[in-house]
Order: sequence, then structure tokens, then C-alpha cells
Amino acid sequence: MRVGIHFSILGLLLGGIFFALSLTPSLIPRTGTVQGVISGLSWVAGYGVGAFLAWLWSYLQMPAPGDRTRQWLCITVVVVCGVLAVGFLVQAGNWQNSVRALMGMEMASSVRPLTIAWVALLVSVVLLLIARLFRRTFLFLSAVLERLIPRRVALLVGLLAAFSLFWAAVSDLLLPAALRGVDSVYKRLDARQEPDLPAPADPGLPGGADSLLRWQDMGHQGRRYLALGPTVEDIEAVAPGAMAPIRVYVGLNAAATPDQRARLALDELKRIGGFDRKLLLLITPTGTGWVDPGAINSVEFLHRGDIASVAAQYSYLPSPIALMTQGAYGVETAQALFRAVYGHWRTLPVQRRPKLYLFGLSLGALNSDRSFDLYDIIDEPFQGALWTGPPFRSNTWREVTAHRDPGSPAWLPQFRGGAVVRFGNQYGGYKSGKVPWGSFRIAYLQHGSDPIVFFAPESLYRKPAWMLEPRAPDVSPDLQWYPIVTMLQLAADMHAGIAPAGFGHSYDPADYTRAWRALTDPVGWTPDSLARLQAKLGEYNRK
Repeated sequence: MRVGIHFSILGLLLGGIFFALSLTPSLIPRTGTVQGVISGLSWVAGYGVGAFLAWLWSYLQMPAPGDRTRQWLCITVVVVCGVLAVGFLVQAGNWQNSVRALMGMEMASSVRPLTIAWVALLVSVVLLLIARLFRRTFLFLSAVLERLIPRRVALLVGLLAAFSLFWAAVSDLLLPAALRGVDSVYKRLDARQEPDLPAPADPGLPGGADSLLRWQDMGHQGRRYLALGPTVEDIEAVAPGAMAPIRVYVGLNAAATPDQRARLALDELKRIGGFDRKLLLLITPTGTGWVDPGAINSVEFLHRGDIASVAAQYSYLPSPIALMTQGAYGVETAQALFRAVYGHWRTLPVQRRPKLYLFGLSLGALNSDRSFDLYDIIDEPFQGALWTGPPFRSNTWREVTAHRDPGSPAWLPQFRGGAVVRFGNQYGGYKSGKVPWGSFRIAYLQHGSDPIVFFAPESLYRKPAWMLEPRAPDVSPDLQWYPIVTMLQLAADMHAGIAPAGFGHSYDPADYTRAWRALTDPVGWTPDSLARLQAKLGEYNRK
């Protein structure tokens, strides 16, 4: 079942089908280049499946068509694949616009079929060349070994040897070289000091002359976090009776180990009176060290500045790369900071200690979740946590979602009536609990269109639960599940998806405001003052 000596007919057919299906919508709108990459990967995946099935058919010595029949099959497959590709490319623009419409984005006039085709062709050719190189390596090693050992054993050992050789080339040569290059770029970005963000003039502030922390050691994201927060005047304009919020940030270069950085954070927090505020927020940043300003500004406004927050950087790499290279290090830093802050907090008199909450976004949510053991805090629990856009690998999130109450959707589950854990999105959700929310509260903020949350390797072969009806309002009804293809689409959404604030993995200050109000119960807010707050947060979000 081959065309000449080059291609499998069944592989071409499945490759064409996978290519066409890859043009259907997923969670996030896609550019032509990203679509081309997905389509190229899908074609190669379909071709690989078809080629394997054709080989298995031949290996089992099943009847094969003659040469003339193969020629007609070849022509038929080419025509069918061409019609499928053209038909789906024509419809692809409407599918992408169905996602854009849900997110309030401008409609795209075209999906750029030529861009998709060229990028898909390039991806396919490169991957096929790699596959053929692997095959030649495997056959060469097997032929050499066949002189020494039985043929079937030689084939097995040759396959394992070829796989080991390619794995070593990628993991020991190509990947480390790429990571060194990325590390060098982001290290320079982290060290960059912007002229418009000088060290604080007030010597008592973190990074000031009397601080235990040096401004140049904060890192790029830390300096922005400390310098661009709301002032007393900003908060007063929205909510009278305000004070200046306290922010502490320990950069990666402040000390050599996570425990030393955690001790610095605690000492600085104590020095500037962080434990004298009514609310204390322990933040785990993303991989780059970024703290979402919309998340922190909103809770500082809601509590009129009577709040202190503390964060410790563990990486300057983007979250997906940090997760691969520094995952354990991020957990160590989050655990060290929690031990230090919570350890001191629990020594304070109950009447004087601030309410303690945890916060993390994306990889920060994952590491924040792993920063404490429930059995260590069960006697003196802190007040709760807000975890936003939790990665699909988050154990607590997976456990709660899997064991959600019957009838609640996977994209906004209820768990045990909402007594401890509640979920919300850009449309609300935190008030839907069937029982009172207890004194220890965990809140998840997640969009139904967030691929970081809802990607799952199991989508390779099984329809995800969040795709069942009813669906989240921000998920296109045209999105369908296809084996292999859907997993590739969601993987691309995670790494190259574009979504406006309030959708996907971009969380709007209004989302955070709803979550913090439900979680922390700030007092004295009216519809008018909340409207002024949202306008003010919008100004900060544009900085």
C-alpha cells in the first residue's frame, strides 16, 4: 500500500484528514503561523498512524492490492485530501471568528491559507526528514547487530539503540544548548534596570537606603511590582480612609538559597510592620517572577491599603520553561517562604495577627498549592487561598474537579457543596455554594477558555469532561474533539494562544475583584464605589 517507494497511501489519507480537522476551532484564536504549525504536526501525526497501520497490515500478511489498484487508490486519496483541505480552509475563517466573537475581538477577514500551507509544509518536511533519519539509523544498527545475534533480537536492540541515540542528542545536546540561550536572554532581561523605576526615595521602603533588600537585587519584575502599586491618594479617590499598602519582594539574587531569601523576606516584613496590617498576602510569582498587578491592586483597593504582601522570586524564565527546568526549585522557594511567614504568624496572639491568605497565578498557583501540608496547619489554619489559572498538573485542582458534585460542570465544579473549595470565572460563581463557606476558604479563578487549566494529555484518546454539555460561555460550540488532533490544538493554545483580558489565560482586574470580595469579605463597598474601583483598576492595568 505504497506510492512508489516513498509514501504510505493510508498515511496520506489519515494525514489529510488530520490536517483538515486541525483547522477546526479550539479554545483560543490562532494566527496563520500557529495554525500552520498545528496543521503540520497534525498531518505528520496522521501520516504516522496510517503508515503504522499499513505496516501492521503487511506484517500480518493480509492481502494487499495490486499495482493498478494502488495507482487508483493513490489518485483517489490525493483528490479526497485536496477537497478536504480546500473545504476546511474555506470554513476555517468562520470557525476562528466564532471564537473571536465570544471574546469580543475584531473579526479576522482571512485565515491566510498560503501562510498555513507553507508553514505546515515546512513542519511536515522537517519532521519527515527526522523520521527517515531515525529509520535509517535503526536499519543500519540492526544490520550491524544481525551479524552477531538473531535477526528479531537485532531489530529490537537496534530500535532501542536508535531511540537512545536520538534521545541523547536531544536531551544532552540540543535541549541544553537551547535552554542556555533562553537562560542568557532572560537573565539579562531580569537584570535590566529601567530609568523610570529608580530606588525608593523613602529609606524605609523595601529597596530603600535602610532596607534589608537591595534595589538592584529585586529583579526586573520585582522592581515593577514594588514601584507601580497604588498610592494612598489613588485609594482615597475610590475609598476614603486609606493607608499605603505594604509590599515586600525578594529577588532571586538577594541570597543564595530559598531559606535565606525567605528569612530576608520575613525580616523585611517585620521591619516595616507587615504583621500589623489587617490582611497579609503570601504571593508565589509566575516563572519570570511576575506578580499580576490586577490581582494585587484589586485586593489592596478593596481593603483600603490595610494590607501587606510578600513574594519571593525563584526563577526569571517563562513558566513553561521554569516548570521543565526549575520545577522543584520553585516548590522549595514557596515552601521556604510559607514556613517562615506562617511560622512567625502563628506565634502572634490570635487577636493581633492579620488574616493570612495565599495567592498564585499559573505556575505560581501550582507552587503555592504545594507550599504547605494540610496536616501541618490543621490546628491553626490560615484564612485561605486564591489560585488563579491553575495548571492542569495541580494535584488539588485535579482531585477536586474529578470528585465534583454530581451535575456540576468540569469547567465550574462544585465540591462538597462549597464548604471549603469554590470555583469562579469571569461571570461569577462563588455564591453558588449549597452550604455556608467556612472560615478556611480556597477559591479558584479560572476561565473556561484557559488552555493552561484545561489541557490534558488524556485528550489524545479521550474527550475531556469540560467539552461535555453544557459548556462554558466562552468556549465555541463549534469546538469538537478529535483523537490526537485536539491534544495538539490545546498544546498550541497553551504556548502560543492569544486572548484578550477576561478570557483564556489573561485575567482581568474585574475577575480578581469578584474573587477577592467573595474570599476576604471586605466591608463598606457599594455599587457606585465598586464602579469607581473598576475604572481605577482599568487605569492601572494599562500601565
